[in-house]
Amino acid sequence: MTVIAPTRSPTERSALDLARAIRTGETSSRSVVEAHIEQLERTHARINAIVVNRYERAREEADTADALVAEASDPESLPPLHGVPCTIKESIAMLGMPNCAGLVSRRDWRSTENAPTVQRLLDAGAIPLGVTNTPELCLWIETENRTYGRTNNAYDPDRTAGGS
Repeated sequence: MTVIAPTRSPTERSALDLARAIRTGETSSRSVVEAHIEQLERTHARINAIVVNRYERAREEADTADALVAEASDPESLPPLHGVPCTIKESIAMLGMPNCAGLVSRRDWRSTENAPTVQRLLDAGAIPLGVTNTPELCLWIETENRTYGRTNNAYDPDRTAGGS
């Protein structure tokens, strides 16, 4: 008897599994990005994790990733996270995005370059969906600050989501 595992949604699969599925054409980067955006939009009011999104740009980048898969003579040669969505902590510099680490005095600051960690993710083919909340200066055990407010636990809003 053959047992077939239930298909997991794109939001429940690992990054490497998604990258493989995108490279092989099992799914598209656009559909994976859309599934993650839908999940983030559905839960935002309750959780407050994404403090600034870049959904439209992520959709464009997903379309570009899908075009590269279609054009590639060897899709396995694409970067390891090609077309996979991710998020970046707001306290880590990402070009053009806020980078105040929850400090009110830096609320209007925008990054002028990518931190090495962000650049490595981009070079690996990842597609950032936005920046996420952090404790003020990443110093506390709870994610709450006067710039973006509190991030709640995804499973129980009465509990903390923890720090970074």
